[in-house]
Amino acid sequence: MAFKPNYRRDRAERQRMARTRAEEKQRKKEEKAALRKAEREAADPTPDEKETTGQG
Repeated sequence: MAFKPNYRRDRAERQRMARTRAEEKQRKKEEKAALRKAEREAADPTPDEKETTGQG
C-alpha cells in the first residue's frame, strides 16, 4: 500500500529551499556591494583632517 502524501513536510522542504536561495542571493548582493565600496574608496580616498585644517 502506498503512503499518503505528507503535504506539511513537502511545504517545509519547499520553504527551506526558498530560504536557502534567498540567503544565497542576499550574500551575493552584499559581496557585490562590498566590492563596489572598496573600489570607490580606492579610487577616491577621503582627505585626512590634517590636510583640510591646514588649508584655511
